[in-house]
Amino acid sequence: MSWSIHGNGKTITPGEVVAPDERLHWPQTISIGTQHILAMFGSSILVPTITGFPVTTTLLFTGVATILFLLITRNKVPSYLGSSFALIAPVVATTKAHDMSAALGGIVMTGALLFLVGVVVQKTGTGWIHALMPPVVMGTIVALIGLNLAGATLKPMQDFPATTFLTVIATVLATVLFKGLLGRLSILVGLVVGYLIALAQGQVDFSGLADADWLGLPVFNTPSFHLDTALMFLPAVFVLIAENIGHVRTVGVMTGRDLSAFNGRALMADGAASMMAGFGGGSATTTYAENIGVMAASRVYSTAAYWVAAIAAMALAFMPKVGALIGTIPEGVIGGLGIVLYGMIGIVGARLWIESKVDFGNPINLMTAGTGLIIAIAVTSEITFGQFQLGGIALGTIATLVVFHLMSIAAKLRGNDLSQTSA
Repeated sequence: MSWSIHGNGKTITPGEVVAPDERLHWPQTISIGTQHILAMFGSSILVPTITGFPVTTTLLFTGVATILFLLITRNKVPSYLGSSFALIAPVVATTKAHDMSAALGGIVMTGALLFLVGVVVQKTGTGWIHALMPPVVMGTIVALIGLNLAGATLKPMQDFPATTFLTVIATVLATVLFKGLLGRLSILVGLVVGYLIALAQGQVDFSGLADADWLGLPVFNTPSFHLDTALMFLPAVFVLIAENIGHVRTVGVMTGRDLSAFNGRALMADGAASMMAGFGGGSATTTYAENIGVMAASRVYSTAAYWVAAIAAMALAFMPKVGALIGTIPEGVIGGLGIVLYGMIGIVGARLWIESKVDFGNPINLMTAGTGLIIAIAVTSEITFGQFQLGGIALGTIATLVVFHLMSIAAKLRGNDLSQTSA
């Protein structure tokens, strides 16, 4: 909980960075912390807006999660833990099948499993994860989540086409027209522009805003647990593992430090944070790539800035008026942002294939990816297997894992070198 002052505390020497255990003077550190709040805000509030969770409760638990992450990783890994998009589909499906408490139970189960994975990784390393989920499998699981969510954007496109598509245009143009922080806040820019467009068309309902208090406690909810929801949330664990390990690796490269020893701790922290959120009524959390952009631009990797951001987010959670204002975001705006975000999730999976040089000339890789993706896209409602109801993401993930390992084992038994991928 102590940081050495970097240089003179006001400026950064060219070619250097402010390390995680360093900080600038507090005014500069608070300024960077504010940028981190802006970077995470758009995506973090969009998740509870889509799922129907209380926004202020989610904000509170993103702050709590970030502090917990910093404590468990011994203040060595800078990261903000925002709302995870990987759990949107199972949360929505579970809420429809049961209620919000059942969805919170799924989040708790997801966090518990992620925590256990972190314990194992801390003891044994990440080799077994790469064996279970080679790049073709990991890329497919990430991609199928985004593609399965695509159906949620159809109704906004049909009911509010102008708002939806203009929100998309504003978001994508903000990414390339603006430089620096504003360019990295394209989701937030798109949200604001889309909101103004919807406002001009009379699509914003302010009826609940006037009744909301300026100060008050967030709304807390407790989880309930159902066996049939467990498999619905399983695929999200794989995505959270990939996001978490990738975040630690990226920050290590950017700071010139080997942070691999913290992979297990980071996973445990993320799992514990999601469990805590689930027990209180918040969305599941994950390490946020948005905040990596702030660090890259500012060259400030100080964990002190994340303490500032976390405390500020927790303070916002005790302002019901903020939650009520966020609740006025129209369906068309949410749909437009969903088009961009879900598409990006899908393409991130494809990027994993490209970066790992997955050979799709190999039938094992080709059939693994093709089977998982088609099932996830085709299954738009749950399919019942006895007591279990599985959606497209769960079925697609199971199919991806089964097809890859079944084909690989069969190929090895036959002495067929098709199991030798270039990834």
